[in-house]
Amino acid sequence: MNEYENYDGLGLAHLVRQGEVHPSELLEDAIARTERHNPTLNAVVHKAYDEARATARRNLPDGPFKGVPFLIKDISMGVAGWPMTNGSALLEGYISPVDGELTRRYRAAGMVLFGKTNTPEFGIPGTTEGRFLGNCHNPWNPLHSTGGSSGGAAACVASGIVPMAHASDGLGSIRIPAAQCGLFGMKPTQFRNPGGPDDRGRAHGMIVDHVVTRTVRDSAAMLDWTGYPEDEAPYAPAPKARPYMDEIQKAPGKLRIAFCAETVQGVDLNPDVKATYDATVKLMGELGHTMIDLPSLGVNLRRLYKAQGYVSGAMAIVGYEEWAEKMGRELNETTLEWLALIGYRAAKEATPKDVAWGLQTIRQTSREILALYRNFDVLLQPIQISPAPPLGFLDPMNVRAREFNRRQGQIFGLTPIANLTGQPAMSVPMALSSDGLPIAMMFSGRYGDEATLFRLAAQIEQAQPWIDRKPPIWG
Repeated sequence: MNEYENYDGLGLAHLVRQGEVHPSELLEDAIARTERHNPTLNAVVHKAYDEARATARRNLPDGPFKGVPFLIKDISMGVAGWPMTNGSALLEGYISPVDGELTRRYRAAGMVLFGKTNTPEFGIPGTTEGRFLGNCHNPWNPLHSTGGSSGGAAACVASGIVPMAHASDGLGSIRIPAAQCGLFGMKPTQFRNPGGPDDRGRAHGMIVDHVVTRTVRDSAAMLDWTGYPEDEAPYAPAPKARPYMDEIQKAPGKLRIAFCAETVQGVDLNPDVKATYDATVKLMGELGHTMIDLPSLGVNLRRLYKAQGYVSGAMAIVGYEEWAEKMGRELNETTLEWLALIGYRAAKEATPKDVAWGLQTIRQTSREILALYRNFDVLLQPIQISPAPPLGFLDPMNVRAREFNRRQGQIFGLTPIANLTGQPAMSVPMALSSDGLPIAMMFSGRYGDEATLFRLAAQIEQAQPWIDRKPPIWG
């Protein structure tokens, strides 16, 4: 099917329902594109072609994505009988005994799962680079990062291997790769999507799962399908008024949109990012929204990030040590890469008081941030301070801790905030840099209000389409 990559997921499923194409044909298209591009991209790290071929020949569930090829990120998401490495030698040889709940929902949607995508070790750095799975390369320029930690997923969607792929977001890991690869990426409200049956790795709601897509409607349709409560989940998701597919058919109305370019380290935006940010503010005004200049969020960002470090570090200790016990391995230079190992050792030095202070600080600062939304409906911010950096700039194996943090502060905006508050936030592709790399903006909404974001995303997609922007590595 020569035009395979020109359809989104819903478009391919429509062709299947009309009898114009068989799921097996779509799968072979996806496999062919994987084999063509993966030697350059290193985006698919586990291939389950034979299993997928058998699945595609069977009578698939009549879900919204019937017959569409699909990939799972290789971190904390079980697929029965498949390896799960979390990007780490610590888990080498581990095979998931059962499907995760979200995997089951993807299968019920009619998806044909055929592999897993690259991720850095335990999703830590904002780039998909590492010793165990190797570096993932950006379809827009293979010398540059895809972002992280859903870099493999983003590379596969951006290059046309699949129309959408599973992704997860702990501090920006859906939005950053979507931004660096020119895709749409919605980070849902915490607990919207299921985390079971074992959701200990979801960091108490800070880590959420969804997809990266080329169209807004694919993201909306998938969240409609997967985003309902688990019977045994201890935290119910915020209710929604109607399906998101209905929301994207509605105009967003006249929104109050605050815009803020504040960064943690006070770094100026790259000129191309600044131009895109200014153009986005102008576009929002032209679309009829009320624009509110917000020079600062008015919270102590360094204090908030320090608090997050204590809490995430404590959770990492538990995770690493549980895996070490399960796999019968030591935590050392052979099982953990440098960034994870140094983080583990630093976290071991924190006291219970440090962790409790971190939890309290996140809680109270989240209240301060959420209170800002009394004065506006949506917050517009740059996702990144600069476009995708060259591979190696954030090398988790060789850049030392203080320098690594400094360099992150030169690249990334304030994506972690939505993970700490639990809010929904989305990456919307807006432009290309002077050297041809994607630039995106982030829009964050009130807790539980993906609906407003989806309506706004659909409006932007119509006003300034991005679907025809294709990378050099494509199709």
